Amino acid sequence: MYQLTARDIRRRNRFGVLQAVYAAVGHISRQEIARVTGLSFATVGNMISELLDVGVLAELGYDAPGIGRPRAQLAINPERGMLVGVDIAETAIHFDLFDLAMTVLRSVEIPVDPAATTPDDVVALITRGIGELTAADADKVLGVGLSVPGLVDPIGGTSVFSPYWHWHDVPLSQLLEQHVAHPLYLDNPLKASTAAHLWFGAGRDVDDLIVVTLRAGVGIGVVVDGALYRGVTNSAGEWGHTNLVLDGRECRCGRMGCVESYVSAPGIVRTLRELAPSSTLIDTDDAATIAAIAAAAAAGDAAALAVIDKTGQYLGVAVANLVNLFNPRTIVFGDLVADHLGAPLLDITRRVAAHHAMTDPFDAVTLQLSTLPHNPASLGAATFALEGFLADRETFGSIAARRAQRTSTP
Repeated sequence: MYQLTARDIRRRNRFGVLQAVYAAVGHISRQEIARVTGLSFATVGNMISELLDVGVLAELGYDAPGIGRPRAQLAINPERGMLVGVDIAETAIHFDLFDLAMTVLRSVEIPVDPAATTPDDVVALITRGIGELTAADADKVLGVGLSVPGLVDPIGGTSVFSPYWHWHDVPLSQLLEQHVAHPLYLDNPLKASTAAHLWFGAGRDVDDLIVVTLRAGVGIGVVVDGALYRGVTNSAGEWGHTNLVLDGRECRCGRMGCVESYVSAPGIVRTLRELAPSSTLIDTDDAATIAAIAAAAAAGDAAALAVIDKTGQYLGVAVANLVNLFNPRTIVFGDLVADHLGAPLLDITRRVAAHHAMTDPFDAVTLQLSTLPHNPASLGAATFALEGFLADRETFGSIAARRAQRTSTP
């Protein structure tokens, strides 16, 4: 069994302290951080000293509680640096530049030409987008996180398999390092969206969480006991490629009847074509069709309502399986499909899942839509860059060494 090192524990404590500061409204004291994290006051004090030393936190002054000693108030220092989050999708690449308070400063989106999707083509688009986004602030960027579709090896920086473009073992970090000077952190949209919720969404309140991503591809991120579960090869969460309908629709993974074939954007468009082949809601762009279905359903269009009902039935059965398998406290639904079809889809999903799931686990779970204010994949990608900076051995090792030297000097 893997044993945590002292450095691992210190890094985890550093993350916990900073997450508490992000979760606070405006500012927070050391005493409050100790209470919400469960860490000792001494540990909290050490972590805060490090974060103050590297400029991640700032002291805003003291409160005046009226009783007892005034407490120093701490907040994120947004000017300490910037983070880039990149969401690579099938038809476009979205770039966000965040300050350290995770406020979006600028955004860029570049379409992907379906006839130009070789690794070199996509690397050129990523390089261009990062350059446009950071042109005036390149020296302030602490890191770049990339959400890369499909199976990803985050340690090696490799796109193991991309279902969009049929990439296999593409050394994406290595290719990008030739053009991008910043530290790079790669993972897939499922892990990125889940990281965003762990730091800034529903994961701040519960320890057992599933984040369902519904876009051109479909999958889940799993949080167990407050930690992101990756699996042996970082492929945990490929729920979109579990079987929903025996001998059903062909999936782009090459198998039949996968969840993704029914509840992804292309799957929903296919359902519309089956139910109403001549519908005027059908567009050449899947995202535009999903938006049209949502608008038409709100106006009472029968075909749109039938599509949402059918999709909710498929999704409800698939979600019931998640409830029975993982017994989570919360399941969050996010991204394109959930953003557009929202409450109507969730209501049907909840009703169908209640019928198919075991009673006690379903009674214990909350199904909800994502409330994150930003693109969850780009926010989560930027969060990976934040985590990478916070785990940097050189930055925090030098801080610890200097502090030890100061305390040992007579």
